[in-house]
Amino acid sequence: MNIELDELPVRHFLGASIHAATMEQATQICHEAIVGRKRLMIGVVNVGKLVQMRDDAFLRKSVLESDLVIADGLPVVWASRILGEPLPERVAGIDLFERLLGLANEEGFSGYFLGAKQEVLDEMLRRIQERYPNFRCAGSRNGYFDDSESTAVADAIRKASPDLLFVGISTPKKEFFLQQFGDSLGVPVCHGVGGSFDVLAGLTQRAPLLMQKLGLEWFFRFIQEPRRMWKRYLVTNSLFIGMLAREWFCKKRA
Repeated sequence: MNIELDELPVRHFLGASIHAATMEQATQICHEAIVGRKRLMIGVVNVGKLVQMRDDAFLRKSVLESDLVIADGLPVVWASRILGEPLPERVAGIDLFERLLGLANEEGFSGYFLGAKQEVLDEMLRRIQERYPNFRCAGSRNGYFDDSESTAVADAIRKASPDLLFVGISTPKKEFFLQQFGDSLGVPVCHGVGGSFDVLAGLTQRAPLLMQKLGLEWFFRFIQEPRRMWKRYLVTNSLFIGMLAREWFCKKRA
């Protein structure tokens, strides 16, 4: 069944507008964008990004102007329900990434990969070729380039003419790149996948399924790198809880 993007309801809370999409719907919308050669910029929202958007006007603008905005984290889904703006389920960026690779493998679509260190990128591409033998890699580029090289990177993507662009660069650099060049790349589906390249390359381990279902992926990452992550999660999670509490109280008083 065909699904039009404008048929999806949008939930507004915590300064974001998020599509109430299931994974199946998001995948189908991407498929239709590729077949119809229509631009589909995917925005991914999690707890950390919601907190960053509060003080970063450019990041907020880039998310709000995305064509399809998905809820990457279960805490975002829970918050939507607490605030009376329910989302149907979590649509994790990495899970959509893998869904699109499978779709491309079945349909013969091509993809371009931008991000990570060269050795990580090479290992990920090797594993993708093993897992998705019919997938067509239109090209790749590591994510270590400065602003003066951005135009050349965009030109290379445009010449490769992929159906899908996966950007494995951290926030906000990937948002800057996609905001600046997204419209001119000629790529139907652009998906910023953050650290997913590290996961598919086997460099980083994902949380067990049970922890994912309980919304504890952040805790799994914390126990892997406690010295680096404790402050980020302590501050980010505390700010998120504060944002949620303020909006809940405001809704109750309205």
